[in-house]
Amino acid sequence: MTADAPLPARPATLEDVAAVAGVSRATVSRVINGATTVDPALRRMVEEAVDATGYVPNRAARSLVTRRTDSVALVVSERERRPVSEPFIGRMFSDPYFGRVVSGLLEVLRPAGIQLVLMLADDQSSRDQLLSYLRHGHVDGVVLISSHADDPLPGLLHDTRLPAVLAGEPRRPTPLTYVEADQRAGAQLAAEHLVSLGRRRIGTVSGPQDMPAGQARLTGFLDALSAHGIRDVTAVEGDFTHTGGAAAMKRLLEDRADLDAVFIASDLMALGALPVLLRAGKEIPDDIALVGFDDSSAATACDPPLTTVRQPVEEMSAEMARLLLKQIGSPGEPVPSAIFHPTLVRRRSA
Repeated sequence: MTADAPLPARPATLEDVAAVAGVSRATVSRVINGATTVDPALRRMVEEAVDATGYVPNRAARSLVTRRTDSVALVVSERERRPVSEPFIGRMFSDPYFGRVVSGLLEVLRPAGIQLVLMLADDQSSRDQLLSYLRHGHVDGVVLISSHADDPLPGLLHDTRLPAVLAGEPRRPTPLTYVEADQRAGAQLAAEHLVSLGRRRIGTVSGPQDMPAGQARLTGFLDALSAHGIRDVTAVEGDFTHTGGAAAMKRLLEDRADLDAVFIASDLMALGALPVLLRAGKEIPDDIALVGFDDSSAATACDPPLTTVRQPVEEMSAEMARLLLKQIGSPGEPVPSAIFHPTLVRRRSA
């Protein structure tokens, strides 16, 4: 560097912000560290001074003061060695559900300056690594998507004492906050709709019966049909995947060729099942009325577009983020769980 070369501008400091705002350094520090007791007028003055000076907080130093990382983990827990038609990671990224979950979470987390860390747990080794990561304080809280009823992770997560919210009600007694859609009620909507169309020879491709959502959708559907005197219902278990839906639909037609209606427990499975029906010479909805579940992008990718039960995944995920931030901001205070109600979305398949 030559003698007459300009010196690089130094980064703005807390003192610079305080001088521009006309407040104390301590007030600036309280605003930047998220204190809720600062007068709103002072807060605005400090925020304007931050913008004017270009001050960038030292996140490492801030975390030493606040004991927060400004990040939360989205943990996806899957049954070890589930016999499914697609690998775990590939299935996760091909399923519209996960994209909708992330979208809903980010809607709340990004404006709050919170980063989202994706973590997978599908065997004992990955579960151990996850728990070690959480116990070492790398995140402020956890949103957990657990896919099977006997998953030990909710209980282990509770033992870490980290703020946590579950996607779905835990089947084992665990005092964790959860957000759930009423799965049984959603499946009942599908059954009532098919009955209202005059359909009586009804079958279903269920979700996996070791998954709470798969169990609830099947029992809700069968109970609603039984209330109408329809008890001869052929059910074939699927796996919530596109290719699994195609295979299950083929088996269902082999078992019951005279079907006039089918409830498929996820839109993604319905998208796989639809070509099987068309190749079998079935007109939709004239020969077979078809109802799915989720109201995901797969429903509108079907031809004809799929009548389906909508669970508001984005809204549910946004609520999970809000409940988690409440726990992080108010440690030890109880945060109630939330249950959302599904609706039927009518399109041209039924």
